Amino acid sequence: MPLSEQEQRLLEEMERGLYQNDADFVATVGQRRGKPNYTVVVVGALLAVLGIATLLVGVVIQQPLVGVLGFIIMFGGVLLAIAPPRRLQAAAPERKPGKPTKATGFMDGLGNRWDKRQGERGR
Repeated sequence: MPLSEQEQRLLEEMERGLYQNDADFVATVGQRRGKPNYTVVVVGALLAVLGIATLLVGVVIQQPLVGVLGFIIMFGGVLLAIAPPRRLQAAAPERKPGKPTKATGFMDGLGNRWDKRQGERGR
């Protein structure tokens, strides 16, 4: 049985609320580093080696711009290998303690409505 438009909207709002709450949880608990992504580390190391080679070519052919480009490539590769980019696209907004977010308020309202419905069915 397909969902009605109102139920689909409610479901989408609940999903957004859950994503928001997860982002808040991640921001408050702190970030733990999991297993390293070896693919990113290898790509960073290869970029660093390519940058060193480009830097040396720039020195040999006496072209400072090529050397600077090599340094930039090398530096970017080292940064990529040491600190891979984070997968969180948007940082969670800062919350003040004791003040619920819109998503939390919405979820509380849904919970209250659910409890009310369950109470009516139990009669």
